[in-house]
Amino acid sequence: MSWLVLGMLGFVGGHFLLSWPPLRAKLAGSVGEAGFSAVYSLVAAVSLALAIYGYRDAPPFLLWNLGIPGRWIPAVVMPFALILVVLGLTTKSATAVGGDKALAQGLAPRGIFTVTRHPFLWGTGLWALAHLAPNGDVPSLVLFGAMAILSFGGMLAIDHKRAVRSGAAWQKYAADTSLVPFGAALRGRSIDWGGIGWVRPVAALFLYLALFHGHRWLFGVSALPNPAG
Repeated sequence: MSWLVLGMLGFVGGHFLLSWPPLRAKLAGSVGEAGFSAVYSLVAAVSLALAIYGYRDAPPFLLWNLGIPGRWIPAVVMPFALILVVLGLTTKSATAVGGDKALAQGLAPRGIFTVTRHPFLWGTGLWALAHLAPNGDVPSLVLFGAMAILSFGGMLAIDHKRAVRSGAAWQKYAADTSLVPFGAALRGRSIDWGGIGWVRPVAALFLYLALFHGHRWLFGVSALPNPAG
């Protein structure tokens, strides 16, 4: 448990701390943007490796047990989570790294960003909660709970940083989008279905099938809701 807690403190805390504008500006000014990115990536990689190592060896003290019904949660949620992740990573965005420059160049929301301006973080947040629910033990609470905090807290942190650094350009982008999926659509904004397309969502579903059937080989646990049946 010690390695798990230490790793997740480093991973989640490192993301929030190193992204804090005053500290980020100071570090980037000292080592340059490339050096800062290298430090940021190193802290994240080492912390995550420690967390995974600790998670595998931590004693599974059970807090709740949802049984077979609980195992259906990731099976149902993960296709949507992976679609959000894939589309979020493959569409230019004002909320990704370098988004300030994109906003300054007049970037308008398109594709999945007309559904939510944080598709990647929604995807990782859903992944975390969907895996926390059926496990229900203390190590899973630390690992997946911390990932959920990073995902959903990260949305608020990014919105705040963009508002401070990009001003009116961000206000326009934020008004045309929503943090909550389909929130902008409910306010009358159009969803760019053409920008979403069908190729990448289908690719995400194929990725889901590959992970589903390879889950035992990759992670040591079957993804089947009822492996005995």
